[in-house]
Amino acid sequence: MRLLTILHRRYSHKGFVYGTPIFSEDDGRPSIHVPVRPRKGSQAICSGCREPGPGYDLLAERAFQFVPLWGLAVFFLYRMRRVDCRRCGVTVERVPWARGKEHVTEAFACYLTFWAKQLSWQRVAEVFHVSWSTVFRAVERAVEWGLARRQLAGIAAIGVDEVQWQRGHRYLTLVYQIEDGCKRLLYVGRDRTAASLRGFFTMIGSEVAAGLRYVCSDMWQPYLEVLRQMATGAIHVLDRYHLVARLNKAVDQVRAEEARRLQADGYEPVLKHSRWCLLKRPEHLTAKQTVKLQEVLRYNLRTVRAYLHKEELQRLWEYASPYWAGEFLQEWTQRVMRSRLEPLKRVARSMRGHLGLILNWFRARGTVSAGSVEGMNYNVKLAMRNAYGFRSFRTIEVALFHKLGALPESELTHRFV
Repeated sequence: MRLLTILHRRYSHKGFVYGTPIFSEDDGRPSIHVPVRPRKGSQAICSGCREPGPGYDLLAERAFQFVPLWGLAVFFLYRMRRVDCRRCGVTVERVPWARGKEHVTEAFACYLTFWAKQLSWQRVAEVFHVSWSTVFRAVERAVEWGLARRQLAGIAAIGVDEVQWQRGHRYLTLVYQIEDGCKRLLYVGRDRTAASLRGFFTMIGSEVAAGLRYVCSDMWQPYLEVLRQMATGAIHVLDRYHLVARLNKAVDQVRAEEARRLQADGYEPVLKHSRWCLLKRPEHLTAKQTVKLQEVLRYNLRTVRAYLHKEELQRLWEYASPYWAGEFLQEWTQRVMRSRLEPLKRVARSMRGHLGLILNWFRARGTVSAGSVEGMNYNVKLAMRNAYGFRSFRTIEVALFHKLGALPESELTHRFV
C-alpha cells in the first residue's frame, strides 16, 4: 500500500492535499518529506477567530514532524498563508495538523505522549530526536485535553496523602480515588496545608463532595480539619499504614537510644545489626534475621519491651467488631503509658486522641483499601523520576496526571493493538 494511500485514509484534512513523497536526509538521518498544499478553491482559516478569510501571501516553507514510519522520520512540508481577516486583521492561517508555531504535528505529539508513559521524557526526546521541551508540551496538551473531559461525578472514596517532591520539606498534597475498579489521581496541590486540600473540594464542587462515603488519610492535623468540615457525610478512616509506620519509628528510636547507651557504658553490642529484625513482621524475616531476633529477645532491654508492645498491637487488626477493637486499643494504650518508653507513649497519646477515626477502619473494612494510597505514592515517585532534573511545580503536576490520572485520550493517541 502506498504512503499517500495510508495518509489519505488515516490522516486526511479537509481543504488540503498531499503531494508526492520525497526521500531525503536530515542531519544524516534518512527521512520522508511529504509536500502539502491547499486544495484549489479552499479558503485559509484565521488562527484567531477561526473564520475563513482570503489568503494573499505565502510564508517560507515549514517542516512539521509526523509519526515515523518504518524507522524513517516523516515531515510535512507546507507554506503557511497569511489571512486578511475582517475581525483580527492580518494573521497566519490555522492548519488542522499542528498548533500555533509548533513544528510537530498533533499526531506526532500524541505519539510522544504514549512513549512518555513508558520511558523518561529525556529518553523519549533522545530516541525521536526532539527537544525535552517538545515532549513536555506534548504531554501538557494531552493532560489539559484529558482534564477537560474527565468525569468526576459519583466519586465515593478518596485517599489523601502528602509526598515530598523537593528538598527542604517541600511537599505535594495528593488526592486519589481509591474505589475497587477505579484508582486514579484526582488532584495535585502545592504544599501540605489546609488551603492546598481545600483546593480539591473547590475543584470537585459541593455536590460531588456531598456524595463521598469514605475518606482515608493520615493524622496530619490540617488535613483532618479540612476533611471534618468539607466531607461531612463521609466515614473518615485513618490509614493503617501510617499508624504502623509511626509505631515502627518509635521502636527504632528506643533501639537507637539504647544502643548508644550500651556502647557508652561498655556493654556488649547486642543491638548491633538488629534494626530490621525488630521492625519487620516475623513471617518476613530471613533465617539470619530470625536467629538475630531470638538472640536479642533473651535480654531484658527497653528495646525488647518496645518490640513486644509493637507486636501485640498487631492483634488489633484481627478484630471484626469496632467495639471490641476499641476495648483492646484502650487496654494497649494504658499498658504503653505505664511502660516508661517515651517514644511509644507519644504514639499512644496520639492514638487516644484519634480513637474514633482509627475505629472507622473496622467500619470501612472491605469497602476501601487504604493500602491503595501507598501503592499510588510509589507510582508517584516513579513518575517523578520520568521527569527528573526539572523542578517546577507545573512539570511535576503534568507528569503525575499523565501517569496516574487515568485521563481520557485523544483518538490520535498511539496504541499497540
